[in-house]
Amino acid sequence: MGRLVAALAFLVIATPAFARPIHIVAYGDSMTAGWLVKPQEAYPAQLQAALRKKGFDVTVKNAGINGGTTLDALLHFDEAIAPGTNIALVEFGTNDLRQHASMRTVRARLTELIRSLRARKIEVMVIGFASLKLNDVAAAQGAAYAEWKLPPGQYRARDHAHYNAQGYAIVVTRMLPEIERLIGRIRQR
Repeated sequence: MGRLVAALAFLVIATPAFARPIHIVAYGDSMTAGWLVKPQEAYPAQLQAALRKKGFDVTVKNAGINGGTTLDALLHFDEAIAPGTNIALVEFGTNDLRQHASMRTVRARLTELIRSLRARKIEVMVIGFASLKLNDVAAAQGAAYAEWKLPPGQYRARDHAHYNAQGYAIVVTRMLPEIERLIGRIRQR
C-alpha cells in the first residue's frame, strides 16, 4: 500500500499540470504584438493555448510593442519583464534595421537584453524573423533560438508582411519543442 501511495504521489508531482506555474513573456515588436490579428490569434495566445493543451500550467504575457526596437526593449525592460518571469521570448531587430541601425548595434543591444534577463535567472529564446538571423547572438549568450520564416502569401496578414493566425500557428508548432525544453530546465531548478 505504501508503494502505491508513493507512486501516485510521484505521478502527481511529476505531471506538468500539477507543478508550479511557469510565467513566460513574449517580448518583441509588432510580430509579437500580433499586428492585424485578434489578440487570441497572436502567437503568445496561441502558444499559451498549445502549452496548456499539453498539460503545462503556464501564462504567456504578450509584451509586444508595435514599432518596437531593441532600444525600446531596453527602455521598457522593467515594465515588460515582471518579477517571477521564468522564460522570455525575445523578438526584436526588424524595426531597428528599418530605422537604419547597424547590425552591430542590434546585436549589442540584444546581447545587453539577454544578459539582463540572465541576471534575473530567466531562460531566454531569441527569435529571428525572415532575413534577420540572430542565431549567432543567441549562441554567444547560450540562449535558445527560433527562426520565423514562412513563404509569402497564405500565411501573411493583409499587409503582406506580418503573419495571420495560420502563420502564427505554424511558428508556434515549430517553437514548441524548444520551449518545452526551457520549461524542463526551469522545473529542474
